Amino acid sequence: MATVGERIKEIREYKKLTQEQLADAAGISKSFLSELENNKTNAGGQILLQIANVLGASVDYLLKGKSAEVKSTVPVVIPPALSKVAGKLNLSYAETLELVEAHNSVVARRSKSDQKELSEKEWENFYNTIKKLFG
Repeated sequence: MATVGERIKEIREYKKLTQEQLADAAGISKSFLSELENNKTNAGGQILLQIANVLGASVDYLLKGKSAEVKSTVPVVIPPALSKVAGKLNLSYAETLELVEAHNSVVARRSKSDQKELSEKEWENFYNTIKKLFG
């Protein structure tokens, strides 16, 4: 059974990325990535999410080798309230997308009618909670 590091390396090589390219894009050091790929260290959730985003893979796939759900190519919609909060907090586009993905990962949606748009304050609180948890 392949490890997280082996799956990262496999996808990185398939995409013809060097360790340096992946590390730079994910905001980590090349030596850390090397240790991760060689199973000498483990990565936390935030680092795995950053690597997964660069590789176009899911964290689920990196951890388990299979995805629980198939990702569609539906465009990402950034809610207007989040857009305002992102501007206020100086979040990059990538950080804003990560926040949307984190929100979608933790919020169970039963039907379209159950969906409620978050207010600016709720997005800011969500961001601060995620920041506390993952640094």
